[in-house]
Amino acid sequence: MDYPFLPHTEEEIGQMLESIGLKQIDDLYSDVPVLLKEELNIAPSKSEMQVREIMKELSCRNINLDDYGIFRGAGVYNHYIPSAVYQLASKRGFLTAYTPYQAEVSQGTLQMLFEYQTMICEITGMEVANSSMYDGASAMAESVLMAQRVTKKDKVLICDTVHPEYIQVTRTYTEPVNTVLELLKHDSKTGQVDLQDLKTNIDDSTAAVVVQYTNFYGVIEDIKTLRENIPSHILLIVVANPIALGILQAPGKLGADIVVGEGQCLGNNCNFGGPGFGFFASRHSYIRQMPGRIIGETVDREGKRGFVMVLQTREQHIRREKATSNICSNQAHNTLIASIYLSFLGKNGLKEVAYQCYHKAHYLAEKLMESEKFEPVFSGPFFNEFVLKSSVPVGIMNQKLLEQKYIGPLNLEKITGGDKDCALFCATEMTKKEEIDYITSFLEAMI
Repeated sequence: MDYPFLPHTEEEIGQMLESIGLKQIDDLYSDVPVLLKEELNIAPSKSEMQVREIMKELSCRNINLDDYGIFRGAGVYNHYIPSAVYQLASKRGFLTAYTPYQAEVSQGTLQMLFEYQTMICEITGMEVANSSMYDGASAMAESVLMAQRVTKKDKVLICDTVHPEYIQVTRTYTEPVNTVLELLKHDSKTGQVDLQDLKTNIDDSTAAVVVQYTNFYGVIEDIKTLRENIPSHILLIVVANPIALGILQAPGKLGADIVVGEGQCLGNNCNFGGPGFGFFASRHSYIRQMPGRIIGETVDREGKRGFVMVLQTREQHIRREKATSNICSNQAHNTLIASIYLSFLGKNGLKEVAYQCYHKAHYLAEKLMESEKFEPVFSGPFFNEFVLKSSVPVGIMNQKLLEQKYIGPLNLEKITGGDKDCALFCATEMTKKEEIDYITSFLEAMI
């Protein structure tokens, strides 16, 4: 096969192949299926007008969330976004800003990230935060790797009430470094971590315990009690819901060592699951073990306020053996959106959103259980999500709700493999009382 794009003579190519013990270039691709080496059956090309028509037709099949009532969360949440948020975030200077390799000339970007870090520290009750991760799942995975670096231990206990996808991503991340991941059982009555199982599984090789707050089933974990049952040399990693922290005690004040989570709910649209960003905060004593970038405040030679990148702990910037992570960038624009959102809400606004989520979820749960067609699965306190066992298959229920322009609860059986006829309901400040009243009466009549 001829490769005209290779800037080498046939003689040079022959010498290189000989040095690696191959006869021809195609030998480099011996693991590629034969199908891909043949002519591909690609349809004839289309004009731009035709492509636009096709894409328009496909887009019309999508559900516009503005036209539907939403009773599903499970990691991505439908919150109200003030109109000014995206107006400000779409300014050209923000949209065209690239990752600050020449940090000193990126003062606007650095100031925004510094303010974002400050907000995350205030919400989580931690001492230092980085300038974001890719998402909540990878943030949790990086926190596990960080705990191993800090403690020099390999075993990490993860509560089985942590989001299943977060657990899977963490397994993928940690497999190459032989991390020992063990799942802790939850109490079948409360939905919280089984303290006895926690105590049984802690040993001298344990680096950290990971818990979600609120957990995947919506139950509020008792972080303080968990910390009291975990030896001080073992790190406590909390995967937090930042909206819930508007009314719940900050994990840092309850003894958490590392706090991570998904920031989509902070002003970022749902958009098929995001994009959002992962936030990452820890105690100051662990700052040199944190992944990603950390922005700091300083003054220049003239005494003017300025911002700098104080830490970039990837192998591109420091000696490879001292690198903490290969994360090459951060979700800067998504964190900008979050920063504007939090600035607009302020402390009282965030609290108000959290209160509305809490009360509307509890109203929804009460109305559904009043129908006597649903029963609670867990007795533990919950925030904006909860699990109910349904008298009718969840798939059928959701299909009927979709016909009425409502996105129903998450079918847990599809996620966990168990939990037959169990549904994870969700309510936010966007959930209307009229919608709750309608779907509860509709489901009661349908069932």
